[in-house]
Amino acid sequence: MGLPTPRLLPGFLLAVTVVAELAAVPLSWGLEPAYDTLLFAVFSCALAGTGALILTRHPRHAIGWLLSGLGVANALTGDLAQGWGLRAAVEGWPGGTVAELIAGASWLPQAALFILILLLFPTGHLPGRRWSLVAWLSVLGVVLCGPGALEADPYAVDGLPTPFGVGITLIAVAMLAALVAALRRFRSSTGVLRQQMKWFALSSSFLVLTLIPTAMLWGASPLLPVLSAVALTLWPVVIGAAILRYRLYDVDLVISRTFTYLTLTILLGLVYAGTVVVIGTFAGQGSPWATAGATLLAAAAFKLLHRRVQERVDDRFLPARQDALRSVAAFLERLRADQAEPEQVEDVLRSSLDDPGLELWFVLQGDDPPVDARGRPATARPHDTESFAVERGGVTLGQVVWRPRTGQQRAMLPSVVAAAGMAIDMARLRVELRHRLEDVEASRARIATVADEERRRIERDLHDGAQQRLVSIGLTLRHAQHQLGSDDLGARQTLDGAVAEVAAAIDELRELAHGLRPALLQAGLGAALRDLASRAPVPVDVAATGDRYPPDVEAAAYFVACEGLTNAVKHAGAEHIQLQVARHDGSLVVSVADDGVGGAAVGRGSGLTGLSDRVAARGGNLSVDSVLGRGTRLTAELPCVS
Repeated sequence: MGLPTPRLLPGFLLAVTVVAELAAVPLSWGLEPAYDTLLFAVFSCALAGTGALILTRHPRHAIGWLLSGLGVANALTGDLAQGWGLRAAVEGWPGGTVAELIAGASWLPQAALFILILLLFPTGHLPGRRWSLVAWLSVLGVVLCGPGALEADPYAVDGLPTPFGVGITLIAVAMLAALVAALRRFRSSTGVLRQQMKWFALSSSFLVLTLIPTAMLWGASPLLPVLSAVALTLWPVVIGAAILRYRLYDVDLVISRTFTYLTLTILLGLVYAGTVVVIGTFAGQGSPWATAGATLLAAAAFKLLHRRVQERVDDRFLPARQDALRSVAAFLERLRADQAEPEQVEDVLRSSLDDPGLELWFVLQGDDPPVDARGRPATARPHDTESFAVERGGVTLGQVVWRPRTGQQRAMLPSVVAAAGMAIDMARLRVELRHRLEDVEASRARIATVADEERRRIERDLHDGAQQRLVSIGLTLRHAQHQLGSDDLGARQTLDGAVAEVAAAIDELRELAHGLRPALLQAGLGAALRDLASRAPVPVDVAATGDRYPPDVEAAAYFVACEGLTNAVKHAGAEHIQLQVARHDGSLVVSVADDGVGGAAVGRGSGLTGLSDRVAARGGNLSVDSVLGRGTRLTAELPCVS
């Protein structure tokens, strides 16, 4: 079987690493601390796994190959060799001494590779030609340390530093210099590269500052090997996240929280120690009162200091996020002072992210079809948008749908949206209220339509039923009167009175039928209004076209005209009336103006109040302009969709 191809080589190296660690763990188990066996096995797999993952995306990336090589080297020459050496010493297996020597010296070439990664990250190229001296310095240190790492330093000279001591010093200096190179590259970088370097600089600083004291004080405390193993394992994981740009902009939040809790730990430690000293002075050293008092004071200080320290640290490490949160807080203050509208929250978020053109909208919970914060129908979600749920007090308010332009926006928006939860909730409630009001208006319009239909039915019934019967009765009475002749004067007078009563009843029914809905509306609103004006006792000028409108709108306009004419004649004492009907901005406007006494108001008469309710049921608006001695103008605006 041939060697794996370059495309498959990263996976092959990862497989070798995993198999070597699966063999090394049982070999070492019980012969060294369990944390040493397990943590460094995880470290090797993290190196090889991260390297393989990077190489699947970037097959020629130098960092990926270096990480894969480090993983295999640590698994074979470090953990597996050490496991064999430990087990051989117990079981009497051959090659134990050689395996232990290999394991003891395995860290030297790995240190050189580690320094090289510090110099090459993230591009795979040195930051400058002069930095190649650092790489060669690490190689020289490895060469000088080699003999001393294998056995007692054979080249040591009494009174002079040993080659091993010089070599390890050179390695430490090279490591610090490589870290300086990474920090310099971070300071000069911008954009995505700066975020990559920020992750790398943070993890590398933690690793270097952990490895150097651990190497010098190895064995002094079991905590040091554990700390170094954790730092070593996190390092390749962070490198992979930075190169693959996974949650790249979360580093600012990690740094902020790290510095916050580090600062709090120091401050609370000082508070605790100071309290113990002060109380111990009065209560005696070792007094339980000193411990209890210091604990209580530290707990209280944490509550007081946490927010203040967090704000100061965020101002330093998350300035853009802090500015956005302040912008949202200022908007909420204006909202509480009734100086802003909650529907402006989308524009405020765009402004706080310093991107007025950002595509962002809310899909509020419980709306079908979905609507945004202004109550407008939410458009179909494009395939390249992202979304996340918005919650407040455990209640889901809806979703934010947006198309982020930068990783920084993607990292900032959830926390900024959470800060604006009150405005989003208010916008949702207002949209829901508008929907309820629209339902009420639609219900009133349906009721008015049903009432109009019922009036038309009564009109037909009156015309075809009672009115025709009364006409027939009147004719019968007249016929009976003629049959009596002139002999019975009393009977003739009685019949005359009955015929007059029947005629009066017919007139009343006719008026009632006209008040319900005139048949002339079948010919159009203009014709019906001219017929209405012709029966008025005062001159009425009618200005109306022959345009047709929805039946319910025509009926409402007719009743407005009827009420206006009736009031002008009966109550205003008008001598001249103007009746106008016209379409304006999608509404049918009906106006009745007279030259009467004036002083009319909607609240002062049941006629105008009922008329106002009728107009409102159609979604319209009724206004009365009436000044004493200057006449009255009654105007109704009725929404008209056709």
